[in-house]
Amino acid sequence: MLVQEAPKLIGNVAKSSGVPIKTIRYYEELGLLKSSARMEGGFRLFNSDVLERLHFIKRAQSLGLSLSEIKEFLNVHDGGELPCEHIKIKLEDKIKAIDEQIQQLLILRQELSGLVSGWESIPENPEKTICPIIERN
Repeated sequence: MLVQEAPKLIGNVAKSSGVPIKTIRYYEELGLLKSSARMEGGFRLFNSDVLERLHFIKRAQSLGLSLSEIKEFLNVHDGGELPCEHIKIKLEDKIKAIDEQIQQLLILRQELSGLVSGWESIPENPEKTICPIIERN
């Protein structure tokens, strides 16, 4: 026989997960978490799976996924399916975006290096310019 864990108070969830109460409330408001009930004083109660969900949310965020993307994955999971294929597609998109950012940063780095290498020049009319190195094309 499986023993069902007692619902957890939001404060205990915060302490166990390291996620602030305010953030847990926000996640609930967005639909990422669902409280199972409320106590008489209005305190939220969460099922034992809340810690797994919070861990998933924080890990997915650390990989650059947005809360709306994470919500989509959790909805697929809550519908009884594994969202792994959906997640793989999003992560492949992130890799492409990172590759594009790297290319843009390399171009910017090259431009900045060119500006810095010409730093010795002093303008003929310093009163007509703020910084000739930056202003030149």
